Amino acid sequence: MLRRTRTWIARLAAAFVVASLLGVLFYRVVDPPLTPLMVIRRFEGFGIDRQWVDLDAVSPALLRAVIASEDARFFLHGGIDFAAISDARKYNEKNAGKRRRGGSTITMQCARNVFLWQGRNYLRKGLEVWFAWLMELVWPKRRILEVYVNVVEWGPGIYGIEAAARHWFHVPAMKLNARQASLLAVMLPDPRRWNPAAPTGYLSSRARVIARRAGQVSLAGLGE
Repeated sequence: MLRRTRTWIARLAAAFVVASLLGVLFYRVVDPPLTPLMVIRRFEGFGIDRQWVDLDAVSPALLRAVIASEDARFFLHGGIDFAAISDARKYNEKNAGKRRRGGSTITMQCARNVFLWQGRNYLRKGLEVWFAWLMELVWPKRRILEVYVNVVEWGPGIYGIEAAARHWFHVPAMKLNARQASLLAVMLPDPRRWNPAAPTGYLSSRARVIARRAGQVSLAGLGE
């Protein structure tokens, strides 16, 4: 009985590895049509406002702002930024009761959006790390960033940077200026809470910080 159980566990594990690898390979060349979060939000009563665009059709200011805000070492890590995770843990321990700081990379957030569900538990976090590692193994950084900015939530029922730029600022993603890009980037941790078109003092202050940091971000790692 024990031997049979071990055999089934091994088969299930192998099937999961193969299925997840095939999924990552598939989305390397095919743009994800939907994400689990889009489906969940649909059942919550929200529509889906989305239009996929190639990375060349996105303002470099937006790409720099997102990297500066979400993952400053995006071009240096292999999917998991252990230094950022350690820094976040120390910050949260020191500032208990305040806004928590996360250590997820853009790759991990992309993995969560494309393949997984939202929420905080060890199973989801473990799967997030696994898919992030696979994505870094199979996808170039350019593809990771392209998928991320096209699937991430940027407001109620708003997904991807093209829909976000048109909804909040009435311009295509390529026309976003540095301030607009920074305002969109800083709302990502809580996109249904903030309005970048009418920012609070806090959001404006954070956007100024991100704009300064974004000026130091190089996009050379995208092959441009």
